[in-house]
Amino acid sequence: MSTLERRIGTGQAVGIGLASMIGAGVFFVWAPAAAAAGGALLIGLVIAGIVASLNALSTAQLAMAHPVSGGAYAFGRAAIGPWTGFAAGWLFVWGKTASAAAIALIAGSYLWPEQAKGVAVGVLVVLAAVNATGIRSTARVSLAIVTVVGAGLVAVLVATALSGAADGPIVDLGATDAGWYGVLQSAGLLFFCFAGYARMATLGEEVRDPQRTLPRAIITALAVALVLYAVVGAFCLSVLGVDGLASSTSPLADLASTALGGVAWPVVASVVAAIASLGSLIGILAGLSRTSLAMAREGDLPGALSRISTRTHAPVVAEASVALIAIAAVVLLDPRQLVGFSACAVLGYYAIAHASALRQPRSERWLPHAVQWIGLAGCVLLALTLPWQAIVGTVVVLAIGLITRSLSVKAPPSE
Repeated sequence: MSTLERRIGTGQAVGIGLASMIGAGVFFVWAPAAAAAGGALLIGLVIAGIVASLNALSTAQLAMAHPVSGGAYAFGRAAIGPWTGFAAGWLFVWGKTASAAAIALIAGSYLWPEQAKGVAVGVLVVLAAVNATGIRSTARVSLAIVTVVGAGLVAVLVATALSGAADGPIVDLGATDAGWYGVLQSAGLLFFCFAGYARMATLGEEVRDPQRTLPRAIITALAVALVLYAVVGAFCLSVLGVDGLASSTSPLADLASTALGGVAWPVVASVVAAIASLGSLIGILAGLSRTSLAMAREGDLPGALSRISTRTHAPVVAEASVALIAIAAVVLLDPRQLVGFSACAVLGYYAIAHASALRQPRSERWLPHAVQWIGLAGCVLLALTLPWQAIVGTVVVLAIGLITRSLSVKAPPSE
């Protein structure tokens, strides 16, 4: 069986994780989250960050013991069994494919609003081709994007701070009547922002010294993203207000326009948003192809998906297949629908990761069981507060996967 090569270190893995997180979440999900939570939006962000942090810790513990491609799919198979692993992998593949489609549409809406779907299709094709050239290309592009986006975001935020426009409240409990349900729903939607940190765990076969590299990369990338998201959310609320943010289709561009005026700053914000979406998308596509590869190796997806290029050592068939499914979602669905479904499916994926970590033997553990129990409960709670369409869609997709597997798995021969 062909294998992937271990080529990247901690810094490059952090770059892939940050590129996956600092993307569409910063530039899109604030609006639906603000509509759900109102003036308590940042409380939702804190809850999402806590759940994401617990997920990161369990994922790091699992990745140290199982440094292979596939993330919670591989973890679930090793710690609990093949059916649990399949459920995790199936939820990840479909949830993050929906996420890839949503992010491509968001990039298209920033780059060319009138032809957003056409641009989204082109972006998916180009980035899948980049990933197919190997993990080093993915890492280089991700690091370049993170550098540009980080500089652009810092410039916009510093200019906003110096303008004096950020003089409104950042938490206004009187500006919402959604109650805790709305706050928790906003946390579930904001969780969409953080899911990129586990992209690094799906690359276990392609990093040097994975037992050291993966935990450091996951925790470092998440910490940086948490700080950045808190600052962006606070500025958006302070400058735009709850109603302005909830109705915005491009929060960062509206922030720049309101606080700084003119034409240049909104254009800068839009360009940064588009580039960030591309960075998020390239990381998601890389993680999707590696999980598909791992599932194909075990017979849970068609065997052709396990084909690895002898020249680039990349799962080229899986890359192309994921891109084609995402393109179909771009054509057929709306980004808000895709975000809700993606968040619900990925929360289910992380719930399985926590359950897997609970089953690890003492020799593999360095976290108390409380981390997994609280994280598992948090994932389930946030998933159940998402819009009902997202919950129903996730249940239906999972049921289809389990039924399909039950029909395709061969029964052991009778003696």
